[in-house]
Amino acid sequence: MKKDEIPQDESNLQSANMTEMLYVTDENDNYTTVNSIGWDAKKAALDESMQLINERIESAKKNVAAGNASPIVYFMELNKMDFAVLAAYANMWQWNVKRHCKPNNFKKLSDSVLKKYADAFSVSVDELKNFSGKQ
Repeated sequence: MKKDEIPQDESNLQSANMTEMLYVTDENDNYTTVNSIGWDAKKAALDESMQLINERIESAKKNVAAGNASPIVYFMELNKMDFAVLAAYANMWQWNVKRHCKPNNFKKLSDSVLKKYADAFSVSVDELKNFSGKQ
């Protein structure tokens, strides 16, 4: 793509004050870089991805409120983590993280274990313990 053909359509990047660096050719056919705020096709894909993420977060919140999941599930979705990522951040085995996602197991966790999760989610232990999903 030529330098003067780079699309500058409104996108999620623009609202976050970000740009994307693209490799293009200049007028002499030499490769160079240019910043773009995005284009319509990319905006549509990002919007759809964000919608799916927000649906997963809302579903996790409802599961916590219904007593089907522990707050770990909600904060994991909110922070766009999966079991492997959270286990790495909390320095635990994945199977332990999965166990702690069950409400009965979560209630039995010590403050030191909860602290690991709270640190991974950048929240306080109280925030984690008291999240009911009903807010």
